[in-house]
Amino acid sequence: MGHAAGAEKKLETPRDRHRRLMEVAARLICEKGYEGTSIQDIAAAGGLTKAGLYHHIRSKEHLLLEIMNYGMDVFEEAVLSQVMPIEDPVERLKACMEKNILLVTRGWSKEVTIILHEHTTLTGEARGQINARKKRYVRFLESSFAEAVRDGRIRPVNPKVAAFAFLGMVLWIYKWFRPDGAIGEEELAREMQDLFFGGLEIRRGGARRAGNERKRR
Repeated sequence: MGHAAGAEKKLETPRDRHRRLMEVAARLICEKGYEGTSIQDIAAAGGLTKAGLYHHIRSKEHLLLEIMNYGMDVFEEAVLSQVMPIEDPVERLKACMEKNILLVTRGWSKEVTIILHEHTTLTGEARGQINARKKRYVRFLESSFAEAVRDGRIRPVNPKVAAFAFLGMVLWIYKWFRPDGAIGEEELAREMQDLFFGGLEIRRGGARRAGNERKRR
């Protein structure tokens, strides 16, 4: 009986344990801030001694870097790698917005919060590493908006302004979205797409003729 119960209990691998510690640390840092979270806090929440925690991490700052890199890994796999092959720039951007929103609303808000609020805590190479990854995303957005302008798909906007407006809408959802609220995550993604791209896309046919009529008046 005891043997069967023990067999059913899944053993925690070193990788699982490390991942769990990152999740514990991410939760605490979100709640208390990086400076307000001690190594002792993380160790206690993870069921370890302080010395035991240092067996798994190099330092508190390196743990912060790992959390941010993990968040960026998840983002690049769940969002960027999925949308980059889309040929149409507007559809690519719409898909990017949807996937980004769903990522934030489906449990990855801790990592997003830390990347947004704690990146300046990092120093030297660690800060440069995270900033470089963030800049790659911004450049991807700028390039997609510039392509959409060239193709006549959206109004002639500044790609940098459009990219940061996009990010401002998407990345701060975690501040106010509630999973048990009146609006669901998929409806939220559709509404935000309509709001953002409704003001950018060049409408064909009737909408364009109506605009020309207004100009002639």
